[in-house]
Amino acid sequence: MKTEVKDVSETRKEIKIEIEPSTVRDVYDRISARYAKLATVPGFRRGHTPISVVRTRFKDDIRGEVLKELVPQAVMDAIKEHNLEAIGEPDVHLDDEQSLEKLGEQPLRLHVHVEVLPEVKLGEYRGLEASRMTRPVAKEDVERVIEGLREASASLQPVEDRGAQNGDTVTVNFHGRFLNEPEGTEDIDVEDVDVEIGGAGVQQEFTDNLLGVKVDDEKTFTVNYPEDFSSKGLAGKSVEYTAKVTAVRVKELPELDDEWARSLGDDYESLSTLREKIHEDLQNRAKFESDQRVRGAVMQKLVDAHQFEVPPSLVEHQANHHLESVVRDMMGRGIDPRGQELNWDGVRDQLKSQAEFDLRGSLLLESIADAEKIEVSDEEIESEINSIAEASRQTPEQVRAALTKQGGATSIADRLRNRKALDLLVETARVRDEEWREETHEDEETNPAEAASAEEETTGSDEQREEGGEAKAQSLKS
Repeated sequence: MKTEVKDVSETRKEIKIEIEPSTVRDVYDRISARYAKLATVPGFRRGHTPISVVRTRFKDDIRGEVLKELVPQAVMDAIKEHNLEAIGEPDVHLDDEQSLEKLGEQPLRLHVHVEVLPEVKLGEYRGLEASRMTRPVAKEDVERVIEGLREASASLQPVEDRGAQNGDTVTVNFHGRFLNEPEGTEDIDVEDVDVEIGGAGVQQEFTDNLLGVKVDDEKTFTVNYPEDFSSKGLAGKSVEYTAKVTAVRVKELPELDDEWARSLGDDYESLSTLREKIHEDLQNRAKFESDQRVRGAVMQKLVDAHQFEVPPSLVEHQANHHLESVVRDMMGRGIDPRGQELNWDGVRDQLKSQAEFDLRGSLLLESIADAEKIEVSDEEIESEINSIAEASRQTPEQVRAALTKQGGATSIADRLRNRKALDLLVETARVRDEEWREETHEDEETNPAEAASAEEETTGSDEQREEGGEAKAQSLKS
């Protein structure tokens, strides 16, 4: 067999293969003889049909079996001969269809396209430059957390001696009737909807009409929704609502004292202890975020300094994986991806760009791990499995079973080797401390899942969506 390799690109090779006539003839004769022995042909006793008749009668079947036996093995041998790390299935083409008409009389010529991993030529990877900014923890940050904890500890108490005021929570049963819509348009019916008077995201019409209401009050009012309203079912439409008030409650915050602090856990002996713990936690979080930004900056420098082609099929596979994660995350938050006005082509382009960066970074870290002879011990793999189990609230056995389907301990070892390689880059990087500054929107990459989630957060609760449908749930929010 003769083979020749041509470089189409860094990650795509073309292999020309020529299989000698004698090799083709041996296989052709053997398969033809087997058919002659087993075939039943009218006019001939079984096993006594002439080869020429068998080859004519079963031409396509015999030809298919010859190619099935010869081609895959020839492709595998050629890939091995040229030490190619092939990715995915080779794309095989027969050069001359006419050669099939005279099997064994002339060479069988093929050309094969295969994707391969690129050759990674490492440049300088030690001493990469990066800056470190650590968010300062101010007194206001601590107090903001304190207020959040108080809000979480707040209770809603019934109001009986006055009407609803700003900040009160009014529980309402809504019946909505679409105006100027075709007959048969389904009405809106939702019960036990909590509306915070003057709350963020609550449409002004609801606040205006529910101010001053008491239990058992009933009010009717019309809402004209703008054309760009977030719910397609309500955008540009007018709805007449009848609102029946079932409860008016005021939020009562706990006293800011030692007793309340102790109610949050045994670790908090007093309010001052709580503040100290919060301050410490915020500092630890700020340090962690700072470390992550440094790691990200070092990784960016590494990838920027090593530009090479990444196999398109791997990029496509990784982008699909990212997209599936985005969709699962949206669905996990109760968001229907089909109902979001997202530019999915744009999202996919972003994900492909991220996938290419991730793959290039992974290949670089693998090469660095090889160059630095980084190894991973069985104890480290076991520790990582236990950490995954704890974080995912599974048993180590469950984690191992899941990992077995994904390469088992090998995938964990690869991940740990890459992590160690990145640790080495950070340890040897030239990191300069800079004064903290808030990142602008231009500095941040858009996360399509978070963008969709942020939009969805303004459209109503999961319970409202499930009970009343999208249009009904969104009728209360802007």
